[in-house]
Amino acid sequence: MAFDEGHATLMREELADIEGISEKKMFGGLCFLLHGNMICGVHKDGGMARVGKTREAEALEIEGVDPLSFTGRKMGGMVDLSEDLLGDHTRRAQVMALALTNAQSLPPK
Repeated sequence: MAFDEGHATLMREELADIEGISEKKMFGGLCFLLHGNMICGVHKDGGMARVGKTREAEALEIEGVDPLSFTGRKMGGMVDLSEDLLGDHTRRAQVMALALTNAQSLPPK
């Protein structure tokens, strides 16, 4: 599994006070879920977040956020997070808030 444990620790800290969080190895990295719905994850080059299609444009305005494309094809509602963004508490928290809003809007799995 190729991901930076330091980045995973940052994500864990962001989500520490939220009930219903779990972790799952997926996409060659580590994902964090709320009641079974993906919030975010870390991979070898940074991270990703599932902000949802309605919040994607807002997320893309944050420095260090790009459309997610693991296979060369854009994944709607998902964004890629640079290593620089993961290290910046303010920007990371902005993206996490969008991703949590998305996950909270979904029924538990």
